[in-house]
Amino acid sequence: MLDRLSLILAIIGAINWGLVGLFRFDLVAFLFGGTGAVLSRIVYTLVALAGIWCVSLLFRDRETSHIRD
Repeated sequence: MLDRLSLILAIIGAINWGLVGLFRFDLVAFLFGGTGAVLSRIVYTLVALAGIWCVSLLFRDRETSHIRD
């Protein structure tokens, strides 16, 4: 569950950075009241923590199959 949530937040962060790079538009800042707003800073922090967590996905052993009964 934490892996999936972290991946979703990392994707949101990637989309936001794509918007910043292409259009100079920060969607998070737009939605939550500017880059210095408390809610924006919380979202930026959660995205950063999610990205750090996703690094662990690179170093985990993958299961070869999932068998469900």
